[in-house]
Amino acid sequence: MYVVIMAGGGGTRLRPLSTAVQPKPFLPLLPTGETLLQRTIARLRGPELDLADGDISVVTSAAYASLVREQVPGIRVVVEPEGRNTAAAIALAVLAVDRDEDEIMVVLPADHRIDPEREGLFRAVLRAAANGLATGAFGVASPLVTLGIAPSHPSTQYGYLVPRLEAGKDVDGLRAYPLAAFREKPALADAEALVASPGVAWNAGMFLWRRRAIRAALERHAADVINGVAGGLAAGDLAAAYPRLPSRSIDHAVMEPAGAAGEVVMAGLDVGWSDIGTWPALLDVLGAPGLDGGVVEGGETIEVAAGDLLVERVRGGLVVRDAPAGTITVSDPTALLRGARDARSVVQALLDRCATAEARA
Repeated sequence: MYVVIMAGGGGTRLRPLSTAVQPKPFLPLLPTGETLLQRTIARLRGPELDLADGDISVVTSAAYASLVREQVPGIRVVVEPEGRNTAAAIALAVLAVDRDEDEIMVVLPADHRIDPEREGLFRAVLRAAANGLATGAFGVASPLVTLGIAPSHPSTQYGYLVPRLEAGKDVDGLRAYPLAAFREKPALADAEALVASPGVAWNAGMFLWRRRAIRAALERHAADVINGVAGGLAAGDLAAAYPRLPSRSIDHAVMEPAGAAGEVVMAGLDVGWSDIGTWPALLDVLGAPGLDGGVVEGGETIEVAAGDLLVERVRGGLVVRDAPAGTITVSDPTALLRGARDARSVVQALLDRCATAEARA
């Protein structure tokens, strides 16, 4: 088994905390002071997986390669000339990380949170899925395996895994199913119907497959992506090849058609997962649950109330302040945290951690 971690940019829903220079995976959002990337790699350490540094690679764009090397020294860095979404990143990892064709490749995002008390269970699930599913299940010799999260609400921000419930069975202690459909970020009405369907799970972007299985799937469903990457590697000029690659997620490019073709197997993952994708989600994992709010774009006019907090970037630094009740117009991206005054100390501690990290950078 080997692991590929995708550490790209993004995190726009966490502005002004997350920036283009230091996006979400590279920020110390957690009270431990670790960045999300550092915690992602740290949670892989344990007897359940027995991984060495040489078994872990991080795929990132050239803009963040130095950040990765600084934060996780000793880990292999696979550098994309620019970000072209997850299909290209995975295709590059398949071709550039030289492992046996039958070895299990685990793909994980760099910017998710797992309950610290369930990290051992997380590793155990990865091991069971690698041994019992990715090597062959439900009549598929080398399936693409995806791990799903039980949805808590009808979100339009996640893809959905729809199982064939009647075909489910226990495999190495995991309840697993062949996938009936892979639905990427549906409209709200569809999300509501999906959440009401038994067994449906959120796509957490965690995959396991034999190296040859994902190579073959990319060649079947996204030949333009993998052939473009292969051509750039063969010519020794990825920088010239990358701008010509289609920017598609692995979900759209491979998992949706592979699911429809019966090539995908799913299992559940109950480990206190969060993608920390919004300010309310971030504050929830920091111990201030139940809050609302999000990013207000520069130039937007909004209504604010007593008890709301604003997080702004002023002269390059992050500040939190009480929102003046009434109508305001913000000049730059600002986080409006509704009813968060009692959580001010939590927010301030978060900003202090990130300001220290920015100063070091």
